[in-house]
This record gives sequence, C-alpha cells and structure tokens, in this order.
Amino acid sequence: MTASAPPQQLNGWTFQVEDLVKVFGADAPPANDGLTLEVSPGEVYGLLGPNGAGKSTLVKQVMGLLKPTSGSIQLGDYDLVADPAAARQLCCYLPQAQMPIDSFKAREAVEIAGLIRGASPAETRRRTDELMSALEIEEWAGTFGAKLSGGVRRLVGYAMATVVPGPIVFLDEPTNDVDPMRRRLLWERIRAVAGEGSAVFLVTHNVLEAEKSVDRLAIINEGRLVAQGTPSSLKSEDRGCMRMLVMLVPGAPDPVEPGFVMSSTRVSHNLATVIAEQDVGKAIEWAQGLIASGQAEEYALGATSLEDVYIRLTGEVSTIGHDR
Repeated sequence: MTASAPPQQLNGWTFQVEDLVKVFGADAPPANDGLTLEVSPGEVYGLLGPNGAGKSTLVKQVMGLLKPTSGSIQLGDYDLVADPAAARQLCCYLPQAQMPIDSFKAREAVEIAGLIRGASPAETRRRTDELMSALEIEEWAGTFGAKLSGGVRRLVGYAMATVVPGPIVFLDEPTNDVDPMRRRLLWERIRAVAGEGSAVFLVTHNVLEAEKSVDRLAIINEGRLVAQGTPSSLKSEDRGCMRMLVMLVPGAPDPVEPGFVMSSTRVSHNLATVIAEQDVGKAIEWAQGLIASGQAEEYALGATSLEDVYIRLTGEVSTIGHDR
C-alpha cells in the first residue's frame, strides 16, 4: 500500500471560511449563503441546524468535494478552494452513514485508515490499540464489520477517522447508535483529539449533547449563519426564563395558550414553551388543567437550554431531545 504524503506541518494556523456561497442551480436558493466563521486549534466547534440547513454542503466544500460558487476557505497557508487535494489530506471525516467495512475486521479497518493517512505501521498499531482500549471495543477487534452492531461499527468508524487526526476533524452525528456508557467514552476521546491540537467540527441535531460538549457553535438555517458563540452567550437572551414541555395526547389540537407564554413550538405531540420565572405557578396550573381535560399526558419544567435558542432561531425541536 502506498501511503499519502502528509502536507507540511502547520504552525500557528487558524481555519477561516469567508462569505461562502454555494448555489446548485440558477433558480434554486443558495445552499450556503454568505457563511463566515473562524476556528482555532483545540476547539470543539458545533454546527447545528435542521435537515437541509446547509451543514453538509459546508463540510463537502471544506473537504474539497464541492467547489464553492464564491467565497474562500483557508487553513493556515493553504487555500482549500484552489487546492482541494490538500483539503482531503488535511481534513478527517466521519460521515453520518456507517463506514463501508463489511469485509474488514475492525482492527484491519482502523489500521488501513492509519496507513492511508501516512502513519508508520508501528505508529498505526499503537494508535489503534490506544483507541480501541479507550472506547472499550477490543473484544471486537477480530470481528468483521458486517457482524458488528451499529454502535460498535460507529465507534470503529470514529477510530478510523481519528487514528491519524488532521488539523481539521469533521464528525457527523458521531454518537448515533452508541450505547450510553460508550457514548461517554466517545465524548472523552473527542475532547482528547481537540487537546492534541485538532479543530473538531461536530455536526449534529443533538442540541442537548452539543451544549455540554462544544466550546463554541454556529446555528445554520436555510443556508445562513443565524447565531454563533459559546453556549452561555447564546442563552443570554433567555436568562430569567424557564421552559415547559407539554406532552399532548397524540392527535390533540393545539391548546389555547395563556398570555404569559412567551414563545412556543410544536413538533408532533410535544409543545415546547418558554415562560418567565415569575409565571411558573400559573404555567403549572395551566399544564395540570390540560392533563385534567384530557388534552395532555404530562409536562416537564426546567431551566432554559440551548435547545430553546435553537427552537427560537429555526422553529424546530432537535431530533434527540426528548424520549417521548
């Protein structure tokens, strides 16, 4: 196997996207519409947004798989638009779809990825051992991909993407199918990759996980960057507020909302509302009335979260925020 020659060492680099636009057809709205962001080494940076928001289009342009209509993508001294081959060497990627490893044993798949990335056989073996131990998947090292569970296969894919991490690491829904215990181990490894100096881009619908794990994030909707900052800074507008989630009876119409409800969004039978702290008592009485009348099954009250910001800016509830 001929390994790829790694690009020259980057020193003091930043990653910058400037006024990025991608249009797929003359009559189509832009998939990316003037996106601008900057990420530094060691950051875990979240890319949040509903389906069709433009997250995947952005990633494909950074990876050199799509050419922007206009705008620039710069990693240190590398112009990734002019040099897409360098982009593919400098960036690592875990796609949302499972890795195609049916015919490879788990260890083989990770080691092949390391060799392709330009590491020596000895270094590849060391890193593979380290990752499989940290993720507690050693018992499946000799198992073919076709026989792995979805969660273990996802962890093997993560190991393939990070066995030799580049300056930029893209992780698209990395915790999909992963059990709760190993999900915690995976988050520890994601932070470790950032600690080694990579910039980690976390592409996710899971707003609640992102809030706990990212340093900064961008919320993208309809191709545009609608908010960017730390989780705390993005929640500043909701200080002094509480969130009440009312689980309506399936098929029930929207209830009449009292005047103290500041905002609300319904997805399926979940009605997410934001209320002022001083109105908590009235909100509980209202929710209990909905249950008594047969309109609702239960309710939950808590502090506002990043998801409330996400709802306000996109009009959608994250796909993994509630069990019901």
